[in-house]
Amino acid sequence: MDDQNKNLIIATALSFVVILIWFVLFPPPETEMTDPAPAVTEESTVPSVPAPGGVAEVPGAAPGTTPATEEAAATSAENAARIMIETARLSGSISALGGRIDTLALKDYRESLDEGAPIVSLLKPVGQPGAYYALYGWAAGQGLSAEEVPGPNTEWQTTPGATLTEDSPVTLTWDNGKGLVFRREIAVDRDYMFTITQKVTNSGEATVTMAPYGILARHGEPADLKNFFVLHEGVVAMADGELSEVDYSDMTDFDLDPREGAQAEVTQVAGNGWIGFTDHYWMTTLIPTPGEAFKSAAKYDARRDIYQTETVLPTRSVAPGAEVTATTQLFAGAKEWETIREYQTAGVEGFLDSIDWGWFFFITKPMFAVLHWLNQLIGNMGWAIIALTFLIKALLFPLAYKSYSSMAKMRELQPEMEKLKERAGDDRQKMQQEMMALYKKEKVNPASGCLPILLQIPIFFSLYKVIFVTLELRHAPWIGWIRDLSAPDPSSLYNLWGLLPWAAPEPGSIMALIFIGILPLLLGISMWLQQRLNPAPTDPTQQMIFAWMPWVFMFMLGSFASGLVVYWIANNTITFTQQYLIMRSHGYKPNVFGNIKSSIKRKKTGDAAGK
Repeated sequence: MDDQNKNLIIATALSFVVILIWFVLFPPPETEMTDPAPAVTEESTVPSVPAPGGVAEVPGAAPGTTPATEEAAATSAENAARIMIETARLSGSISALGGRIDTLALKDYRESLDEGAPIVSLLKPVGQPGAYYALYGWAAGQGLSAEEVPGPNTEWQTTPGATLTEDSPVTLTWDNGKGLVFRREIAVDRDYMFTITQKVTNSGEATVTMAPYGILARHGEPADLKNFFVLHEGVVAMADGELSEVDYSDMTDFDLDPREGAQAEVTQVAGNGWIGFTDHYWMTTLIPTPGEAFKSAAKYDARRDIYQTETVLPTRSVAPGAEVTATTQLFAGAKEWETIREYQTAGVEGFLDSIDWGWFFFITKPMFAVLHWLNQLIGNMGWAIIALTFLIKALLFPLAYKSYSSMAKMRELQPEMEKLKERAGDDRQKMQQEMMALYKKEKVNPASGCLPILLQIPIFFSLYKVIFVTLELRHAPWIGWIRDLSAPDPSSLYNLWGLLPWAAPEPGSIMALIFIGILPLLLGISMWLQQRLNPAPTDPTQQMIFAWMPWVFMFMLGSFASGLVVYWIANNTITFTQQYLIMRSHGYKPNVFGNIKSSIKRKKTGDAAGK
């Protein structure tokens, strides 16, 4: 058996073993249930936060989720006054009911590549399917009842005609009629960060206590939930340098917390953290002021099917004649790497980790940073992926050179190996001993050819993660028909790749898998040509395995993102060139066309023998 082919088979087997061992030894970290911790401040107790949903909380409505209360909630939200949000990148509105930021769309992104496709809608008010919103308020402490502080259904006073822009914040006001005046100023920057400043002035005669809070509420699971193992969707939180991720399905398994009135997981954050919901490409995050302690919670209200995250700041005491201020931030927008990195630089600790980099984060994070830089330099993500492939192959070239050099030496030893086989006969133990002695004498490592292939495994997985998860690959065009590198090749053999006047099969269907596109076909050809650098093995079983391998991979990877297939084609092409040149430098000229002809003749001979 040809030693290079033996190395390839060993490397393939080792690849699966490495993957299996990785999953056994390093399973996904399980989120530990955190017992509800004591109050954020030792001298006072954090009041409980009211439930956010617009169903059971409608004034005068009895608890429960009934059609009548749902209709009342939707009517209240629909009839409330609104403040418009209009920036270069956002459009939406703030409801005077509860001061909820409950309508938000991302102007730079559309739901699909179809002409006239609507822009992406992130937040939706109560009464619409998939209601999703942010609200703020004060939880009542000593000397106050729940009706004396603003909550989810407070009717705030707004300035008629006011519009929230990058340059003009807006202010909401509410007077409880008992000496407390609450003000909420909302500002937004040029991207996706809102700043919410809550103030309360006490003109009464007694000191009162209350705790400012922020809530993100989501009615039901997202309609476009992917539920794909590569991608995390659900709660993402940072607490004093510790990142945690909880899927929606895991939130329903939280223990019932009597103090929270729902299934909850509560964490006390000492000084730096944030919590929110992350989707495939979009995110909402509550961000208290860095350095300030707060209570972070993820909850699931099974009665109303509401998922929520919240932050509760330490209790404030407001003396007569005094004013208290609490400032927090809200990120609501696209998970753009550069934008999130700027916010992290500005003080939001670990914010880049809100992007799901996966277990190979030590590879994926720098890999994407380089890919992003190349994309800015070249101006096209497809060519940036090819340039990244060249860089990766350049970094691995010393190992590749050593590997291919070892293969060349192994080829020089073939005559000696044949003599050993003749001398050893059927004594396999003797054969192995003499082979190892020969390798030692000639300073050849037969396993060295496996290392470059094994190193490709984490690189391949990391690039797959980067292409699938990062927003920058979404709807990123390359050439001609490739308009979205995060999606499979849309061309199909079914209509001769667009030459025939009928549509290609639906993506994800069996027909689409069978009638592959141009890129998967090029992938199979590139793998097949790489094999032809060496003569086919003489063993019939090995011949069959090697003959089928390129085409099996072609169909397996045909449904993968186009960007990943582009990488694999470029990788195969560069590997072919490297191996050919290194073999030539060691005095061996690969007979590619001769190997192709001999494989075809061998196939014809086998077919004739079968008849």
